Amino acid sequence: MHSRLALTLALVLAAVPAGATENSEITVTAAVTGETLPARLIKPDGDGPFPAVVIMHDCSGLGPRSSGGPKRWAEELVPQGYVVLLPDSFTPRGFPNGVCLASVANRDRAGHFVRAGDAYGALAALRALPYVDAKHVGVIGGSHGGSTTLAAMVAPRDERDILADAKRDGFAAAIALYPGCDFTYGGWSILRQNGMRGPMSTHFGVYRSLAPLLILSGELDDWTPAEPCRQMVETARKDGQPLDIVVYPGAHHAFDSNFPVRFVAERNNINSATGKGATTGGNAEAWADAKKQVERFFAEKLKN
Repeated sequence: MHSRLALTLALVLAAVPAGATENSEITVTAAVTGETLPARLIKPDGDGPFPAVVIMHDCSGLGPRSSGGPKRWAEELVPQGYVVLLPDSFTPRGFPNGVCLASVANRDRAGHFVRAGDAYGALAALRALPYVDAKHVGVIGGSHGGSTTLAAMVAPRDERDILADAKRDGFAAAIALYPGCDFTYGGWSILRQNGMRGPMSTHFGVYRSLAPLLILSGELDDWTPAEPCRQMVETARKDGQPLDIVVYPGAHHAFDSNFPVRFVAERNNINSATGKGATTGGNAEAWADAKKQVERFFAEKLKN
């Protein structure tokens, strides 16, 4: 089983980023569930100690149908001097091809709140490495991984939160690319226009973050719309929370790629009235600026 998982990760992440001296598979123990997950570790040249970043993949996973987003961000971050760790949340749970088209009941087995535990397992694995600066580890994720990042960074409401212990000494900074901000995260909650699906109609409470959090969203995103994120950040900032957001004009979901814009009717989409259909595609200007935003933000929070 583990040999097949290692092969899947090796195929998806075959290219070693410039400046890397190590590209290997390790295992991560998910917080709370205790599940063992394979993860790709990429280390820059040198002895360290290095800051590090956990990359949480999107709904397409790290298998043969991966969007390639985690690999693209690893290729950006490793040359900047970060150790990068990419845990595979889906293949060990029976979703080698991701969960973009999976049924709701099945998706919940690898939902973003479950995956928040995976992120903390990855954090613990990085901190055990002698060449990692344990106090300067960040997390980044896009789409499903962006929502996972929000779930990982929200402050526990009380001690009943299953990740309360892990979050006491958590990530130093986080970036969520086009996340779903229209879910319940701690004190932040929303109502939808059509009950269980459709656009957000109103919101309540405040998202309180454990550390500085940057959100990058596309103005035309019909899968994880930018407006709930904008409102979440606005209410959080009024409360003194360390959140910020950039919304890119003319950009769709998954703008951080060179892929053509296309609508896929079979995709699961809670923001659609039918629960199906979403648009994805790259935007050169947004992708270029996102690289600058990520470099600046992590340099400020993880290197200084």
